[in-house]
Amino acid sequence: MPVINETLGQYSELFMLLAAGTYTVAFIAFAWDLAKSSKALRAIDLKAAATAEAERVPVAAGRAALAGPDAGGPAGRAERPTSGVTVEGGTAAGDMRYTAARRVPARVAVALTVLGALIHAAGVLTRAFGAGRVPWGNMYEFLTTGAFVAIAVFLVVLIRRDLRFLGTFVVGLAIIMLVAASIAFWTPVGHLVPALQSYWLIIHVSIAVLSSALFTLTFAMSALQLVQSHRQKSLAAGRPDKLGFMRLVPNALSLENLSYRINAVAFVGWTFTLMFGAIWAEKAWGRFWGWDPKEVWTFVIWVVYAGYLHARATRGWTGTRAAWLSIIGYACVIVNFTLVNTVLNGLHSYSGL
Repeated sequence: MPVINETLGQYSELFMLLAAGTYTVAFIAFAWDLAKSSKALRAIDLKAAATAEAERVPVAAGRAALAGPDAGGPAGRAERPTSGVTVEGGTAAGDMRYTAARRVPARVAVALTVLGALIHAAGVLTRAFGAGRVPWGNMYEFLTTGAFVAIAVFLVVLIRRDLRFLGTFVVGLAIIMLVAASIAFWTPVGHLVPALQSYWLIIHVSIAVLSSALFTLTFAMSALQLVQSHRQKSLAAGRPDKLGFMRLVPNALSLENLSYRINAVAFVGWTFTLMFGAIWAEKAWGRFWGWDPKEVWTFVIWVVYAGYLHARATRGWTGTRAAWLSIIGYACVIVNFTLVNTVLNGLHSYSGL
């Protein structure tokens, strides 16, 4: 039996390696999509502007001839376009055609991400069968399973909303997690410490990992919101657009609203994480709360996201302030799943190192 467990563990590591390689190709495809789309949209803009200019000049000349040589004022004064409808309408139409029918790299990237997720799932399952338990008993398993859940949540949300613009960020984070798991936190297949041998492990940790995956999505959205907000201010000030690929991303307000809704769902999950963790602590150690570093940081995360939701809903904290609060919340999540598990000594030090 130990030989079989070890073999399954080796297969799991192989699947994780293949998944990381597939995600890397998907990451390149997503990045290629952003670069190619930016170039194509810029070409559409230039063509629309040239067409508008060509249409404006003959009209101005014709009206000048009808008015005669004695007409007062500059010849082109009355011919200035009264609105940007021609240029903007052409650009918008071009954008819609491009995003709907011509984003081949994005579709390839999504297909590769799905393939990588299937391979990744095989790695998680073989690790579970090899260990004879759920695969999140140490840092290696936290990272590999967490990366899979983040990708799975991204793909599920992708069915309802076109969030392909997040692909580079989400897939990139998954690659970082898999690499960190393999290099810094690799742990052979083994049994759990006694405190973790409980059905509460499945309930408590699964909800925590799912909530963290949702927080990962909102972190990416909040980071993009800051970039998009800066870009929109630059364009309003008349400066050139140096971030053309951001045209494929919704405006800052749309990103903020979507991030807020997902954060609200994730916050509910994190609330249950905190509650179930306290119940498990009472069963394992005879108390609901003991100021253990893990307990403290779980509560800190809850407070930060509660403050974010409250400030945005009732105090008018919108825009960049809301985005920074969301990013700070995710930074606390990272600290909770890395430093607390590996550096701070406590009852939750299950890194496996």
